[in-house]
Amino acid sequence: MSQALESLLDLLDLERIEQDIFRGQSRSAVVPRVFGGQVAAQALVAAGRTVPEDRLAHSLHAYFLRAGDPGAPIVYTVDRIRDGRSFTTRRVVAVQHGQPIFHLSASFQTYEEGMDHQAAMPPAPDPETLPTAAEMLPRYADVFREPGVVERLLEAREAVDLRYVDAPPFGSVGEAREPRSQVWFRTNGKLGGAIDEPLLHVCLATYVSDMTLLDSVLLAHGRGGWAIGDVVGASLDHAMWFHRPFRADEWLLYDQESPSASGGRGLGQARIYTQDGRLAISVIQEGVVRIPR
Repeated sequence: MSQALESLLDLLDLERIEQDIFRGQSRSAVVPRVFGGQVAAQALVAAGRTVPEDRLAHSLHAYFLRAGDPGAPIVYTVDRIRDGRSFTTRRVVAVQHGQPIFHLSASFQTYEEGMDHQAAMPPAPDPETLPTAAEMLPRYADVFREPGVVERLLEAREAVDLRYVDAPPFGSVGEAREPRSQVWFRTNGKLGGAIDEPLLHVCLATYVSDMTLLDSVLLAHGRGGWAIGDVVGASLDHAMWFHRPFRADEWLLYDQESPSASGGRGLGQARIYTQDGRLAISVIQEGVVRIPR
């Protein structure tokens, strides 16, 4: 296991400060605010720690309310909304400096048999044939306005092996493309021992899901993104449905597209597949996407 992955796991290992109240820390991000995937993953950890182990997360719905301060701890308060025979519902509010910055509703379910069908996995190249971030990002150093962006991107994604199938938005600035994007991802190291539980894999996938989902919005307009500076924006809301078991330390295909952008907002939707073709997760996110004046 890499040191970066150990650091990420420490970040997700929240401190319990009272019953149903937890405290988490933050790590540096490419932009000067708390990374949205981090707060979503930490909130899901908080919710999961109040739920019986035999109930697995099957969905989450979240809103990003305010930009988080990466220099301050985040307090997560869990409300036990419902404990039913099959389903458990939790609501989590994340607070900094006395104000809510994020809230999440999550639902958990005991395993049961039922009808089973899924959308087919789209074609994608073998992830092992694609360049790593360390191989790919330095190629685009000249397109970033500020020095050190490549280093910050590499540091922010060091715990995750994330590989683009095609050029990222900052690799085709000025060239409008089909609003579709694919990346393969897995943790940068294997998970095992006492920490190797389904909730952790779900929380790690939640963390990664906020990294590239709005890329397809940018591709449709030939924009390079936040690191380029030709758009400004932030996540507004985020929803995920967990369909089938998966491991975050094995390759997952993140197949993303944008059906719409209007009113200063862009919508991204995606499906995440295991390497053997099982549909594991569905994701939808809307974000503010504005052209700087």
